[in-house]
Parts: sequence; structure tokens; C-alpha cells
Amino acid sequence: MMRRTATRAWRPVLALAVGVGTFVGTAAPVAVARDLGVQESAVAASGYLNLHQCAYYASSLDDHFNTFVTPSGDGRYSTGTKHSATADTTAACGAGNGNHVPVPVLHGVNALNLGAGRYLNLQQCDYYRSASTDRFTTLVTPSGDGRYSTGTKVSNSKETSPTCGPGNGSHVPNPGLSGSLPLDLTAGSRLNLHQCVYYSERLKSHMTSVVPAPDKRYATGTNISDTVDTRPVCGAGNGDYVLVPLLSAVKSIPLT
Repeated sequence: MMRRTATRAWRPVLALAVGVGTFVGTAAPVAVARDLGVQESAVAASGYLNLHQCAYYASSLDDHFNTFVTPSGDGRYSTGTKHSATADTTAACGAGNGNHVPVPVLHGVNALNLGAGRYLNLQQCDYYRSASTDRFTTLVTPSGDGRYSTGTKVSNSKETSPTCGPGNGSHVPNPGLSGSLPLDLTAGSRLNLHQCVYYSERLKSHMTSVVPAPDKRYATGTNISDTVDTRPVCGAGNGDYVLVPLLSAVKSIPLT
């Protein structure tokens, strides 16, 4: 609907450009039309992508993991991630399963203004505690602990390296599982957010991946397109950490 409206809005300008073209040559209206096409695509995405981050753990130092999309098989770890005309300010998170419980200090929500630029730069920061082989991922700076910050934002430039906080000295950044995914908001009408959750039985530890990182064994299918993805695309893991389909999911979010 917005694309047709935008086209009608530009029509008088384009007509004027054609008129000018009769004096300065045929290249002028073609160039103007091309520029207008870029502007029309750039305003196709609108409103807010409210990216909710929900953190859970088994204990204060053991088995953290985060969800950004409500798992396909277990709504107890639900999130409020959605598109809206308004900006969310508080993360909406499920209650967990009684064993893994919410960690409010690591929850967060980032209300991303989709009209602020061409690229949605999703930045995944993985943190690791070697003493308990515990790890967790942030896409959103936690509301209660900025030491686990990320650079997720909308801008007119592509960001290919993640900007991650230093951690708290116990949990420290893990570059191998951190990554930045610059998504072109003009490439389609939907964000397909793929969440891949893995578990190591030996280490009693979960991990979550949404953005492809240097370790491709934990790749995801997160993309922008005109199609609705219905199944998460996930790497196979490393043989120790294996995919947990129950906690993995994809959410196809409209961008207007």
C-alpha cells in the first residue's frame, strides 16, 4: 500500500522532470526517475522494529541463554519482538520453565526506527565464562547492565564488525560467535528473524545464534525479503553443542 502511495506522491515531480528533459536531453528524466526510485524504496520501511531480548539462567553463574523470538515449541520462553507504530520501552518475556528462570537485569528492548536509515545492522555479541563453560548472546543492550552492550541500530551505513561491551570480567566477549549482519531495508517487505538454540549435554550449557558469526557451524538464515520464512535455517553445531528444535524458531516481521 505504501509503495503505491509513494509512487503517486512522486508523479508530479517526475512529470516536471520530463518537461525539463525536453530542453536538456533525455538523460535528465531517466536520472531523476532513478533517484526517485531509490527514495521510494528507502521510505518503504516504517514504524518501529521492537526487538525484545529475554534472558534466562539455571543459576547466577550457570547456563544462561537468551531468546529474541518465541520458541516454536516452548512458549514459556516467549518474547514481545514485533513491528509497531509505537516504541516499546519494557521487554515482554515469558516466565521460563521453573528450572531456567528470567534474569531481568539482562532483559532489554531496542525500539529501532525503521525510517532512520537504509540498513538494519543486527549485532550479536557472545559472552563466555570459562570456569563454568557458560555463554550467552545479546542483540540488545541489557536494560540493567550496559557492560554487555551491542551496536544494533538502523543507519545509512553498513556495519560489518560488531561493537560489543567488555563484559563483567567473569563473562568476557567471544569473537568467534559474535557477528554483525547489515540488512538492506530496501531488499524486501519482511524481516525473517531466525533464532537457533543449541545445547551441550556434556557441559550442561545452552547458546543462541541469530546472526552469522565467524564460526559457520552456528549459521542462521536471518534475512530481509518479500517471502515469509516458516522454518528456521540453522547450522548443525559442532557435535558437542547440537541444535534444539524446540527452542529454535523463525519470526517473519513486516517492515511497514
